[in-house]
Amino acid sequence: MMERALLWFGLVALATSFTIPVSPKVHEVYENGEDENPIQNLGSDADLLEGDILIPEGRNAMIDKRYRWKFPIPFILGDDLDLNAKGCVHQAFEMYRLKSCIDFKPYEGEKTFIKFEKRGGCFSNVGDQQTGQILSLGPGCDHKAVIEHELLHALGFYHEQSRTDRDDYVDIWLNQVTPGLENNFNKYSDDYITDQNTAYDYESVMHYRPFSFNKNESVPTITTKIPEFYNIIGQYLDFSEMDTLRLNRMYNCSGPLTLLDQCAFEYTSICGMIQASSDDADWVHTKSSVGAEDHTLLGRCRDAGYFMHFSTMTGKPLESALLESRTLYPKRKLQCLQFFYKMTGSSTDRLVIWVKTDDGTGTVRRMKKIHTFYADSDHTWKIAHVPMEVGMKFRYSFQAASAGGIYIDDISLTETRCPNAVWRIQNFSKIMETANNSTAIDSPRFYSPEGYGYGVRVMPLSSYTDYTGNYVGLYFHLVSGDNDVVMQWPAVNRQATLVVMDQDPDIKLRMSSARSLTTDMRKTSDGQLFWDNPSKVGTYDPFCGCYRSESWGWRNFIKHFDLKRRNYLKNDDLIIFIDFEDITSLIKTEVPIKPQE
Repeated sequence: MMERALLWFGLVALATSFTIPVSPKVHEVYENGEDENPIQNLGSDADLLEGDILIPEGRNAMIDKRYRWKFPIPFILGDDLDLNAKGCVHQAFEMYRLKSCIDFKPYEGEKTFIKFEKRGGCFSNVGDQQTGQILSLGPGCDHKAVIEHELLHALGFYHEQSRTDRDDYVDIWLNQVTPGLENNFNKYSDDYITDQNTAYDYESVMHYRPFSFNKNESVPTITTKIPEFYNIIGQYLDFSEMDTLRLNRMYNCSGPLTLLDQCAFEYTSICGMIQASSDDADWVHTKSSVGAEDHTLLGRCRDAGYFMHFSTMTGKPLESALLESRTLYPKRKLQCLQFFYKMTGSSTDRLVIWVKTDDGTGTVRRMKKIHTFYADSDHTWKIAHVPMEVGMKFRYSFQAASAGGIYIDDISLTETRCPNAVWRIQNFSKIMETANNSTAIDSPRFYSPEGYGYGVRVMPLSSYTDYTGNYVGLYFHLVSGDNDVVMQWPAVNRQATLVVMDQDPDIKLRMSSARSLTTDMRKTSDGQLFWDNPSKVGTYDPFCGCYRSESWGWRNFIKHFDLKRRNYLKNDDLIIFIDFEDITSLIKTEVPIKPQE
């Protein structure tokens, strides 16, 4: 019993499989357990090329600069769009802003714009048609990565396997393609499309999956010349590194819009950070060693990688040191500081985050304490998020006060919201190895900004498998909480977003897996409102002393294959971000299109 309680709080993870004896039902967002490849749009009545490219009267090519957009791109969210899709469009916008200079704005009568509508599938034109155009998000298209894919079409990109040199990297088995659909595997000459002078990218979010348009469900239409990439093509995680590079090259981006600062401390310059001259001691730029590994290269290399370390083991107790960032110039009055840290000293150790702003004379010296972290019994690397609201030039600082040791690494500062909740499950590889289809782990209770209690259920070995192997399932549910008496029930028009974090030290290269669902008036099998007060419709869980509602989610949330190949399980931690926010304001978003003179 005690082991189970600890597991909820991410303090330990069991080496044996774990089954919840009292288990509220789980339901699939997609009834068959899988979102069928949505960009194929099989059965759509639209005039489509390559599955999801809407053919205009005069076709344009990515290489033609007349079809490049000017920013910000005006957009309209049609009222026929599912509410969940509207929220996911804004998530995709934020990923473009984080990884490029691409920006979007609400339509205000411009000649050219993108209107998101719910038509028979997911599809878009290629490039700016300069007269306004439709981007369709039909059933199954309410997925951040799918919307990123369709927006890349709108921005001027074709599918990866359409490249001139694609036959050097993949085999297209036209004899396995459904008759009449062979034109979905066209390739183009290099005077029509450009690869931006980059290598073929098996990991591109613009690549087809192996079984695209196949006539035999067990025989692929695409195989890779390098077998190791067969399970990778057609990913729906996020932009690949090459996707981001090409996008920034095409639009001559000098840098992303919402990334203010990041540092992995791999270089002696420590990203321009400085030490305060009046401190008792200093943060030390330290090379990784056995027993004191950095987070950047954790698990990849021994005696490699660097971090910042503060220790007074050879000095006076509770000495202090301040490590300050360079001066930063925000565009938004909203920031999130994310970093990894560990504290190996006594319970009196603390790590304090400060912000220093302009004092009104142009000098950045007005100090404000933002958050304090205290040491505990867990001496491993942990993730931290610190929300900030700074609208003027500033510096952020790490102050260490320690009788032992404090480490920090892999900092990023973005002009975005911090996640509402973070759940860290340790030793997740061992959990996957020993799990069965009944193994389930429930999170602790989290609270939304409004005050709703909620939780996440993880199925380490879900019932879904495909040609890549096994999957982890993630499910969202409501949990009874302290504020239920004043909450509005049922809790509808709230979007739950679950993210499995890719722990790459460079936030621009992360390919985190994200899914979203939006609460509505659906009912359970016994006629009760699904998203009603959990105390009324849920099942009592004695281990948390709370009621948990039935869960809704995805048994194919993320592949075991992906978890093992990237940075999702660095330090063997599975890190899940959760948001639960009111998106009622997006119900009525359509505006009339103004006629052009």
